[in-house]
Amino acid sequence: MERNYPPGFTYADFAPQFKAEFYNPDHWADLFQASGAKYIVLTSKHHEGFSLWNSSVSFNWNAMQVGPNRDLVRELSNSIRNRTKIRFGLYHSLFEWFNPLYLHDKENGFHSRLFPTIKTLPELYEIVNEYEPEIIWSDGDNSANDTYWTSQEFLAWLYNDSPVKDTVVTNDRWGYGVACNHGGYYTCADRYNPGKLIPHKWENCMTIDRTSWGYRREATLDSYLRIEDIISSLVSTVSCGGNLLLNIGPTKEGTIAPIFEERLLQIGNWLKINGEAIYESVPWTHQNDTVTKHVWYTSRKQTNGSVDVYAIFFKWPQDSLLVLGSPEPTSHTQVTMLGGDQSLTWVDCEEGGCIIVSLPTVTTPELDLRWAWTLKLTGLDSNRI
Repeated sequence: MERNYPPGFTYADFAPQFKAEFYNPDHWADLFQASGAKYIVLTSKHHEGFSLWNSSVSFNWNAMQVGPNRDLVRELSNSIRNRTKIRFGLYHSLFEWFNPLYLHDKENGFHSRLFPTIKTLPELYEIVNEYEPEIIWSDGDNSANDTYWTSQEFLAWLYNDSPVKDTVVTNDRWGYGVACNHGGYYTCADRYNPGKLIPHKWENCMTIDRTSWGYRREATLDSYLRIEDIISSLVSTVSCGGNLLLNIGPTKEGTIAPIFEERLLQIGNWLKINGEAIYESVPWTHQNDTVTKHVWYTSRKQTNGSVDVYAIFFKWPQDSLLVLGSPEPTSHTQVTMLGGDQSLTWVDCEEGGCIIVSLPTVTTPELDLRWAWTLKLTGLDSNRI
């Protein structure tokens, strides 16, 4: 702060600089649609307490009264719903770093409840009634238990009486000790990716920037994950029963930096070919292959009761022969590559316990993405899937 800002500059002085003059929610919605996203979560208020809507309990510390002078939540909500089929969600921080009511309760060991009563709960009810989000992504809960936050009462209203009671889902950050134990889906920790099957639905919330959740002016190209890294996280997450929520940090001008746009569009291009193995898939008997490293499996049950299995691999073998140890083939087994139009030949390994698939020559743009490829296996041994 001392090096980059004038003497006496405070956090509150950032607000007038946040003008979002180039904020185009239609462009954002189109970009998210092109990325292949099925739901998005906008940060309605983070830990500093500045709300992106005209909060009735955040006087002169919201986007309608300071900075943009716009209801940024309403505008994006409208664009998402009018232009896409994406589900609209809102992130909301329960606590605030600088709020004197919160600091008062904290000093009292959270035996007083001024902050949630006067600030947090009115905001939660307000964003649900005003914007009807279908995801409530709660955060900033870990300093106090769910009784202090009145979480159970709010969630009971949300699921039984709110305008989104029939469609809303919530995460697990509603008080100390709640995360990874209770919730519509688990987030457990930031960038949570256990690498194994988790019985409860979960989400890997991660960033394209390797270290930051916000936009960084000083970031270099190495600061961002490669598309290969992101797709690897997506595939491993889905294979283990999770969803991926990928964070980008917009600028104070309201734009999405080109590096973020590029990554989102790259994901969308990959999903156009390989989305069958991701969307509406469920974990298979195996998550990883038993012979070849960096092969992840997903599956989809068909209406006739059969199960299609997808093997997603990240390294093209030099001899174009991929060895898979997990599938148990039958005489009816067929192997194809998503994006291709022909069946691939396969044989049993001489020593048994695996199959060898002859991959096609990569000549088409659909197969030449270079990041990851998907084999679809049908007619496997039904007793082993």
